Amino acid sequence: MRDYQKEFDSRVAFIRSLVAQAHSAGIIYGNSGGKDCTLVGILCKAACDNTVGVVMPCASSQNYGRDADDAIAAAQQYGIETRRVDLTAAREAMLSALSSAVDMLPSSTANIAPRLRMTTLYAIAGSENRLVAGTGNRSERYMGYFTKWGDGACDFNPIADLTVREVYEFLEFLKAPRSIIEKAPSAGLFEGQTDEKEMGVSYAAIDEYLLSGTANDADRAVIDRYHAASAHKMRMPTVYEAE
Repeated sequence: MRDYQKEFDSRVAFIRSLVAQAHSAGIIYGNSGGKDCTLVGILCKAACDNTVGVVMPCASSQNYGRDADDAIAAAQQYGIETRRVDLTAAREAMLSALSSAVDMLPSSTANIAPRLRMTTLYAIAGSENRLVAGTGNRSERYMGYFTKWGDGACDFNPIADLTVREVYEFLEFLKAPRSIIEKAPSAGLFEGQTDEKEMGVSYAAIDEYLLSGTANDADRAVIDRYHAASAHKMRMPTVYEAE
């Protein structure tokens, strides 16, 4: 197992340095009650006392129930200020406006919530001179399992090198709430959604592939397909350059 005390100290120093360099007043992040945002919140709070987590329910009943409860429980345990912005009405207004222009695909509809959440975080950050902390882990990033310009957007990300396995190990070390450690990973984008069911491969298989390069043929095919299809998410927009 990694030396998570050393990891903790190093990541806290990294965040503290970024805040100082940016002359920022604090940090803000989206607190969905999941594993990744919980770890990010703990690290950011240790580095900067003026850290705020924003709970942003958006249509899915899961956002209002267990996820919100877990988000608040984690914030209370680590003394993190919590704010709540309900985005359901904003999502419905956007869908209504779009209905006159396009027949929305389910995937496009699902991506509205992450983009509204990031808009919310940057609106607050800009008003209060805060940096926006990202919460995507290495496994999700490799699979491209995030929304472009949604949860994939941020000013910095202190856990982007950690696989899901390592995130859980880190949370165990930090004694995070059991409810967060034990529940199935889910973006909470629609009812009954789980990450592994949607991708068609387990995080255990993804992590094993990333850490050792081994996977069975079926898992490797899914992982390689996701990684290739999402390459554009890892690049800044392509721009014209005069010769």
